[in-house]
Amino acid sequence: MDTSIEQLKNCLATVESFFINASTDAVQFKKSDSSWSKKEILGHLIDSGINNLQRFTEIQFESKPYSIRKYDQNELVLANDYQNAELLELIGFWLSINRRIIKIMTAQTEKTLQFEVKINGEYNNLSFLMNDYVVHMKHHINQIIN
Repeated sequence: MDTSIEQLKNCLATVESFFINASTDAVQFKKSDSSWSKKEILGHLIDSGINNLQRFTEIQFESKPYSIRKYDQNELVLANDYQNAELLELIGFWLSINRRIIKIMTAQTEKTLQFEVKINGEYNNLSFLMNDYVVHMKHHINQIIN
């Protein structure tokens, strides 16, 4: 878990630096109507953070296996209108969510990391879920910075 926590901290620094230094045109550019801008990708990462923070927290006290509830990522990006949102607000919100997630990840024990989760009908554990969150984030950060 320590590796994922360090990777998550690095992700926060990378994204914050990128958006602070990027032009408005660069963060709002969309390759097509059906693709997300860099700003909308950040919005998607906010939605992912919100959902995963809830999961990481609820699994501590809900019955096991903890069932992962899906969410519609495209509809959330549209409903939140991230393309027209204030960039500094989005950055601050995303950083806050992930700093809280880091606290939750740091607090886990070997026992809690083994809490069982059910994802799309398959079983795994909290450790997998937390590590996968960081992998997912790194994938989208590569889309943002490249």
